[in-house]
Amino acid sequence: MLTTQRARGFTFPQLAAGFVATLIGYASSAAIVFQAASAAGATADLIGGWFTMLGVAMGVSSLGLSLWYRQPVLTAWSTPGAAMLATSLDGVTLAQTIGIFLFTNALIVLCGISGLFARLMKVIPQEIAAAMLAGILLRFGLQAFAALQIDLALCGAMCAGWLLARRLLPRYAIIITLLTGLAVVLLRGDLHLTQPLAALRWPTLTMPEFTLASLLGVGLPYFLVTMASQNAPGIATLQAHGYNAPVSSLISWTGLIALLLSPFGGFSVCIAAITAAICMGEEVHPDKQQRWRASAIAGLFYLLAGLFGGAVGLLLTALPPVLIQTLAGLALIGTLTGSIQRALQHEDRRDAAIITFLLTASGITLGGIGAAFWGLAAGVLVWGISSQRAPR
Repeated sequence: MLTTQRARGFTFPQLAAGFVATLIGYASSAAIVFQAASAAGATADLIGGWFTMLGVAMGVSSLGLSLWYRQPVLTAWSTPGAAMLATSLDGVTLAQTIGIFLFTNALIVLCGISGLFARLMKVIPQEIAAAMLAGILLRFGLQAFAALQIDLALCGAMCAGWLLARRLLPRYAIIITLLTGLAVVLLRGDLHLTQPLAALRWPTLTMPEFTLASLLGVGLPYFLVTMASQNAPGIATLQAHGYNAPVSSLISWTGLIALLLSPFGGFSVCIAAITAAICMGEEVHPDKQQRWRASAIAGLFYLLAGLFGGAVGLLLTALPPVLIQTLAGLALIGTLTGSIQRALQHEDRRDAAIITFLLTASGITLGGIGAAFWGLAAGVLVWGISSQRAPR
């Protein structure tokens, strides 16, 4: 039994876990957020402001929720959601993108306040939601290896670094992949900075615009992807480690923070899963009631990273596009694999899942509405028809 004296204060494992969780959170998906912001038409300065706001959002929410609930509640932006935005914003203006953020986060707050989160996840079969996500992520995987034809040395070195790291240091695979790519870029002199990295970029208010096509074609699928692929695993991770997470409250608070910060580029605040697990293991602290300190420390690191959001945006802008594409594709391989596995786990729903996957991956636009919506709608329709029992 731990004494009260031993339970006080922060330990080095807690500090290390918080730092590693923040580092992996940025390294594994910052390139994906950059692609999403670029697809929305954001300038380099605006992207820097978005990263600043995201750092502040993750810092405030992780620190505040961990302190209040005394549980390792770590937040993150929606990486699957960012991946979807990066492939679905063609023809959508920046103002309409902000409108999508507000619409999605308002739905999340509504789910949290009303307690509909668990029931909502049962309306659409898990296999179809996973198939939609897999269709969205497929293009990232294809881009990662298509880059071999554009820049064999850079892309090949990053793929080799990723493969070796997956064998030896799987937790740090994406960080090692990023460092490998940066080493190649620096050796070749391909880093072209137009401004000092230390430059601060304050978030800029962007007035939203709402259109039915963008809300249905992008906003609704983005909401479903965020809830099913980010918030649901995040809550499940807390519960799997023995924490009685206040689900509705966590969803409400994270959704509200994102809603308030959406006009400044804070597109999502979700319950983290993979990075949160780093703060929940026994190596962090033998007493699970003390592990919340690691996620609180991660919140402080996120706030610090938010101050350098401009530097993150400028660095990503200065890097070759091949590096960004390869890093994003490799970072999402695990998510893509898991999505395909979940989509095909039940034989009686495979037809609906495959149709959802193919239609979403096709990238078509019908009636001004994007492929993710049509893939989801077609999958639900096929599932509804096939699930009806034939009369004897």
